[in-house]
Amino acid sequence: MTDTSWVAAAMAQTVPWVKTVGITFGEITADRVECRLPDNPELHNHVAGPHAAMIFGLGETASGAVGLAAFSSAMERATPLVVRSEIAYLKLARGPITAVAVLDRPAAEVLAELDAGTRPEFTVTVSISDAEGRETTRMTVVWTLRPNR
Repeated sequence: MTDTSWVAAAMAQTVPWVKTVGITFGEITADRVECRLPDNPELHNHVAGPHAAMIFGLGETASGAVGLAAFSSAMERATPLVVRSEIAYLKLARGPITAVAVLDRPAAEVLAELDAGTRPEFTVTVSISDAEGRETTRMTVVWTLRPNR
């Protein structure tokens, strides 16, 4: 099993916004990450829930943490970048929210494409839920590993 204990600290250090808004991490594996955004009135929208930008940011952060955990062995030769994302706000979120991000295909397949000289893409599916466990948001984030020159 790959050691992913360093990912939360790396995210807080390399993405200052993570620390600024107070995102914390729960379980982190090479294909699944949980992270949380605390309830902070300064980050609310006009209906007293987390602003859509905060919800999106939490989901994108979780997806990036999965990419970091899954492809850390390739970071010296490739840079992960978001290609596109899609988000569906299903229910009004209130209070603290939790994102669960899952890598949609085996990391070995993505790395094989990188090894073959292509610029691979991989998708991360994210489910965001409130403190009561109700799914409030669903998103997909497509990433690429851009070879370093």
